[in-house]
Amino acid sequence: MNLNNDDFHWPEPIRTGSRFRNPIGKYRLDRTDDCVSCGRCAEICKYGVNIMRRGQVFSENHYLCVGEDCPEPCYLACPAGALSLRRNPTFDTMGDFRWTPDLLVSTWYMAEFGSIPPAGLEYKEGESGGGFDKLRVVLKKGIPDREHPVSDNDVDFSVALNRRGDHAHKIKINLPFYGGGMSYGSVSISTMLSRIKAAAALGTFCCTGEGGYPDELKPYDDHVITQVATGLFGVREETIQRVKIVEFKYAQGAKPGLGGHLLGDKVTAGVARMREAVAGYPLFSPFPFHSVYSVEDHKKHVDWIKSINPQAVISVKVSTPVDVDMVAVGSYYAGAHIIHLDGSYGGTGAAPEIAKKNIAMPIEYAVPKVHRFLKEEGVRDKITLIAGGGIRTPHDAAKIIALGADGVCTGTSELVALECVRCHNCESGRGCARGIATTDPELMELMDVEWGTQRIINMFTAWRRELSRLLRRLGMKSIKELVGRTDCLVHLDYMKR
Repeated sequence: MNLNNDDFHWPEPIRTGSRFRNPIGKYRLDRTDDCVSCGRCAEICKYGVNIMRRGQVFSENHYLCVGEDCPEPCYLACPAGALSLRRNPTFDTMGDFRWTPDLLVSTWYMAEFGSIPPAGLEYKEGESGGGFDKLRVVLKKGIPDREHPVSDNDVDFSVALNRRGDHAHKIKINLPFYGGGMSYGSVSISTMLSRIKAAAALGTFCCTGEGGYPDELKPYDDHVITQVATGLFGVREETIQRVKIVEFKYAQGAKPGLGGHLLGDKVTAGVARMREAVAGYPLFSPFPFHSVYSVEDHKKHVDWIKSINPQAVISVKVSTPVDVDMVAVGSYYAGAHIIHLDGSYGGTGAAPEIAKKNIAMPIEYAVPKVHRFLKEEGVRDKITLIAGGGIRTPHDAAKIIALGADGVCTGTSELVALECVRCHNCESGRGCARGIATTDPELMELMDVEWGTQRIINMFTAWRRELSRLLRRLGMKSIKELVGRTDCLVHLDYMKR
């Protein structure tokens, strides 16, 4: 199976606005009664904030205002002095140091328009003081900096997921990213469907997580990764045979050494039926697989899946312990096609902070370590290295690929495209006020699947365009040329002053 065929056409972005009446933006425009409705502000506004209607002027789309970055500010041009600009106080209450308000709102912009914000927002980095926020891509000078590619085929973004040359499916995805596991129970079925339908439209994949394989996903079998995790929830021969990629989850980067935990109020009757459990009772996924303590044990697991689905591409998801390079090469010799390194920066709001911040190696150290070791072992070109855990932007994706990954696994960024505000109440059944990480029937109705699908398509369209721009500025025509190019990066702590 080759998803990157001649008949594939990139889906067009379609403007898909907020599902809420008053989208949150960075700025607010205040208009006093001194306004004489001369229309000057509507005439010069490039962003659709000021609108003339029936002889009167209104400031309606505050969230699109770019504030002080505006080349011709309406609040300065107003002849009556009726307009004033202020920062939206709600904006500053959102997010955290990794997912800043700017990153949240800029992702919403990408999900609405399919392009990066024109101005006013920091869409490249957060304010964590470390990780990807301390790395920069060094662009070549003298190369034109156009936002859009010359054509849809201007840059080759394809990534082969099976490089072993064995009898498993020959899969090549059209984008250097696919969706990470978010299980039925941790998120709503609407969220799962939105992610998987978007993956199908973009010619890539999305993982079910460890919560089983809901019937609603079966029309998209060719784009689904099903997961075998330590709790074995929903693992059946029938579902393993349905898909082309099976992922073993040995550890999750956001909570290594702890396993998974789904609180009882999220275990509805539907979730319990899928996981073969009892409604209302909490569920645990142990750490680790108690049948795997060596490479030989791991190979038995891989052989088990291949006996059920001989053509399955095998992915192995692990966290980043200090010996992660040995884990990666062991997975290769056990028969894996994909090594998925999951870093601690990811995870939903249900991931415990003590684990995220204190356990395992940062992903930006783990990826080059594994990349180098696989090269030294002579098997780097026979296995696909995917990195996940905290990939928030196309710039993060470029950085981790330059460190040695072939592609990235996304998760939280897709939830943000669906208007997640990072309130960190994901563990509660009714905690997600936006109906994303919930199993509550009433809250799930807040989101329409077609709306969610288009929002995710738009976001990844913006990512593709920005990656096109970066690659052209680096003098590259393929994402493969960026793999392992650490010379294209600089760390702010080591920059020459």
